[in-house]
This record gives sequence, structure tokens and C-alpha cells, in this order.
Amino acid sequence: MKILVTGGAGFIGSNLVDRLIDEGYKVFVIDNLSSGKKENLNKKAIFYKADICNLNKIFPLFKGIDYVFHLAANPRVLFSVENPIESHKVNVDGTLNVLYASYKNKVKRLIFASSSAVYGNIKKLPLREDMKPNPISPYGLHKLIGEYYCKLFSDLYNLETVCLRYFNVYGPKMDPEGPYALVIGKFLKLKKENKPLTIYGNGKQTRDFVYVNDVVEANILAMKSKKVGKGEVINICSGKNYSINYIAKLIGGKKIYLPARKGEMKHTLGDNSLAKKLLGWKPKISLEEGINYLLNNYF
Repeated sequence: MKILVTGGAGFIGSNLVDRLIDEGYKVFVIDNLSSGKKENLNKKAIFYKADICNLNKIFPLFKGIDYVFHLAANPRVLFSVENPIESHKVNVDGTLNVLYASYKNKVKRLIFASSSAVYGNIKKLPLREDMKPNPISPYGLHKLIGEYYCKLFSDLYNLETVCLRYFNVYGPKMDPEGPYALVIGKFLKLKKENKPLTIYGNGKQTRDFVYVNDVVEANILAMKSKKVGKGEVINICSGKNYSINYIAKLIGGKKIYLPARKGEMKHTLGDNSLAKKLLGWKPKISLEEGINYLLNNYF
């Protein structure tokens, strides 16, 4: 079986590629290395340095592919606020290219990496998939458009799709300077450098953190599940949320407080009951276990 992972040199993508190869799949990776790193790439994967914005270049790479995991994106909320046009090109036009290439090349199923950013500042928690999205950043809107495109391609072209709304993902291979898990990654790096932990706002904002191995498991189950394939949207979250101040306490060290940043949600807390129902998935690694592992093995 042949599997293609876009963004397979990134944090989440490379962890997914490792797992797929461990399970014996033949894996192909498309990444332009704008945020992904070549050292993240599994040596057993077949790598194509290509940009999803270039349809002509990526189109033939989908020939003979059974399943596609679409993780390539510019996932930085602040970047999308400051550069909405460039961000849209990657996150929306690029996603459309990947869907079109998948459909035309008769891919069996595409799993799309969406985000909890589609919810915006909905006051009623926990966040459920049946709530009306209200994105407060271009990035959140881009991911919502991607979800709608996945549903359309399932309805119009019979391409099986499923959308996984990641909450705050952290774990091995995360880039402390990168777009995912900014808080935990940066805090761990600052701790290692004996520098104070930088907190934006009062630190009372909360996040639902989910360990990357659990996210990878959700992707594998989304590929295999017979209960999905029609553009379903599914939260991938721990179902618990923690304040930034609590994260700082777990990691330890002095703290510095700076003004809050635009476009960021105040609270995230997801309901993962649909993931349990449709995928048979639930998170296995607690926040305390995950951070302790990273402190002892990576930082």
C-alpha cells in the first residue's frame, strides 16, 4: 500500500511518517522545507521537495497513491494575521491542489489536518463539532475553508475525506521556534537556556494539549475506520485544558509577562466523544507525563 504525506518533514508529519513506515507502508513525502526539516525525514521514505501551491509539479506524484495525509500548511496564526494573502495561498489554494490531485488520481481517502482555530472565541465549552465555527484569524478561516472543500470533494467527486481538528499538539521533534506547540516548545527551550519563561497576557488563558503520538494514532485510525469518509469533522484533543501559568509551573523557572497577542483564542477545550465514536480513539498520554518525558529526553 502506498501512502503520501504532505508536510512529512514537519513536526506532526514526520512523526506520522515514522509510524507508517514502522507499520510496513511504503511512504512518499511532499514538503518544500519552508518549515519542515530534512533531518526530520525518515530515511525509508521517498522524498519529493515540492510546493503544494504548484499543481503541475505535485500532480504526477499522486499517481498510484492509496491514501493521502494532508498536513502541509503555514500553521502560524500570527503570520496569517500579518500576511493573509501569502497564508491563504498555501492553506487554501494548496489544499485545493492536493484535493484535486487526489481526486484525479483516484486516491481512496484523504485525511486533512484541520485545527481548533476554526472555533474562535466560543464561550461555551467544551467545543463540539456541531457548534458554529467563528474563526478570529485568517489561519482559522483557511482551515475551515479546507474542511468545506473536503466535504465538497466527497459529495461531488466521491473522494473519501475526513478532517481532524487538532488542538494544541506537542511532543518529540517539535520546533521550539516553530508554529506548533509554541508555548510548551518555547518554554522548554528557555528553561534549557536558563532564561525566564515568556508569557503573553496574564497566563490565565487555557489550552487543550494533546501529545503527538496520540495525534498520529488518530490519523492511522482515520485512515482505517469504516465509519468515516464523507468529510466528517472530528476533534483530536485531550478533553482537558490547562492554563499557560500551569504549564510554566510544570516546566519551572522564572516568568516574564508581556502584552497579549492579537488573533489568539482565550480558551480551548475540546470534546473528544465523536473521535471515540467514529474512530475508537482516545488520548493515552497525560500532559504531566508528556512534559516530564520531554524534560528528561529532549531538553
